[in-house]
Amino acid sequence: MKIDPSHKLSVKKILLYILGYLFLGIGIVGIFLPILPTTPFLLLAASVFLHTDKKVYRWMMTNKWFGPSFRNYVKNHTVSAKVKWTSLLILFFTMSYSIIFATELLWLRVVLMVIAILVAIHILKLKTIDDKIQTL
Repeated sequence: MKIDPSHKLSVKKILLYILGYLFLGIGIVGIFLPILPTTPFLLLAASVFLHTDKKVYRWMMTNKWFGPSFRNYVKNHTVSAKVKWTSLLILFFTMSYSIIFATELLWLRVVLMVIAILVAIHILKLKTIDDKIQTL
């Protein structure tokens, strides 16, 4: 019996699936653990699934909990005021905790502070939309 080569998954595609689900899992866990970033991992997962599994990508874009915010960010680079300020608060508290308690190395504290400032600038530069507006 011959196996149709079009049905074989390449090693690259298998690795992309693994990465996609890993990023998705970390992103979902990040929803509940404030010290773990959510958006970057969900964006990475969406990028992977856009090229490997359109069904999972559509699920991510239409998910009732994070779909609307995710669609707004991916398609328009916009976020609601609530998402923007919540992100900034979580960023401030987690980075402050890390800078004060997680390390005594001055150079690492400076690096964490620079990262926090750059991420805050990125968040503040995003266009803000009304919390009730949702992109389809």
